[in-house]
Amino acid sequence: MLSEAEQALLSLLRENARASTAELARRLGVSRTTVQSRIERLELRGIITGYGVRLAPDYEQGLVRAHVLLTVTPKLADKVVRGLRALAPVRTLHSVSGNFDMIVIIDAPSIRDLDMLLDQIGAMDGVERTLSSIILSTRIDR
Repeated sequence: MLSEAEQALLSLLRENARASTAELARRLGVSRTTVQSRIERLELRGIITGYGVRLAPDYEQGLVRAHVLLTVTPKLADKVVRGLRALAPVRTLHSVSGNFDMIVIIDAPSIRDLDMLLDQIGAMDGVERTLSSIILSTRIDR
């Protein structure tokens, strides 16, 4: 379980993982040393496992993003995961409950590329069914 202070620090890092310890300390009202030690503890505990890149909205607006729901053959699920991991446009893969087994979030440079990618995913050994939805806009992204 995380303390309120750790949760506040993680929230700031989600906003800007490149923020300096001085900036984080100022916003949290603590010393830089305190911030640095909290970050190190979170890393050692495996809560922070890395830092990522946030793309500019202008760049992302040029991409076609879609959710692809998959039904997979249970015995071939690991093979499907490996196949999806090898596709660069795949951003996220979720295992879910319900009528589908997985949700894949993909970014493609064009509708044509998205169409080809969906065909490629649908043709994977172990994929029984797909249902895709193009994301028109993102209202909240934390």
